[in-house]
Amino acid sequence: MDNHLLEILVCPLCKGKLVYHKQAAELICRFDKLAYPIREGIPVMLADEARRITDEET
Repeated sequence: MDNHLLEILVCPLCKGKLVYHKQAAELICRFDKLAYPIREGIPVMLADEARRITDEET
């Protein structure tokens, strides 16, 4: 994942900062507790495609 891209990407719902989780290939929004998938190197920034995460995963 490109560091510059990580700096400019935000959560589409709250516009908050995202955290890159390399092993799971996801971008995580801690505020909304959503994990957006990264498929073939491309972040899928759609709320419908995100999965809910637990407090332990944030």
